[in-house]
Amino acid sequence: MQEFGYKSLTPRELVQKLGGGEAPVLLDVREPWEYERARIWGSQLVPLADLPERLHELDPEAETVVICHHGLRSAHATRFLDHSGFQSVYNLEGGLDAYAAVDDSVPRY
Repeated sequence: MQEFGYKSLTPRELVQKLGGGEAPVLLDVREPWEYERARIWGSQLVPLADLPERLHELDPEAETVVICHHGLRSAHATRFLDHSGFQSVYNLEGGLDAYAAVDDSVPRY
């Protein structure tokens, strides 16, 4: 869906992708203390404030799903990546909090 000027995925869609063998880049833009509390296995931490200077670490051609706690910071990051030339970037709707409701391996905080 691209209702807000960026593409997004629901938590269920992400669970289906991961369960179906797809391996998008899971970019977590929360703070380190949040990442330590809860995360999706295999996600890469790049706090939102660090994203501009760490952009070179990411592949603009890779499918990328951006994650934060409730979806606001990741929405900003998704727009930034779109404007930086990333081809296939999605915001995780509702963030990690919503994802934890469909994947009980991820704790809520």
